[in-house]
Amino acid sequence: MPHPLRLLPWTTPEGKPCYLSPDRGRGLLSRLPDDIEEAQISSGEHVLAGARAVLADHRAGERAVRFALTRATESLEDVLRVAVSRGARIEVGEQRPRHDTLIE
Repeated sequence: MPHPLRLLPWTTPEGKPCYLSPDRGRGLLSRLPDDIEEAQISSGEHVLAGARAVLADHRAGERAVRFALTRATESLEDVLRVAVSRGARIEVGEQRPRHDTLIE
């Protein structure tokens, strides 16, 4: 059974999705997107903590709130792409992703 194309955690300069025809093993081209997904999720956790801190600070100005919201939007876009990619892989029977972070 052929492996479906994998949605990668980045886009082209024009904003179009990128795909990889995965190999059966754990080659470099398969590990690179895994590593980038892990970094995007980790970054999203840090951005979330920063956004919460800005929102909790009643003295935070418009500039700080806009910055936090901009970063949160970017992180959400990245994490949603990871979720879509991983969901598609789970549907075809791949192993569960390595990262099981729960956001409290």
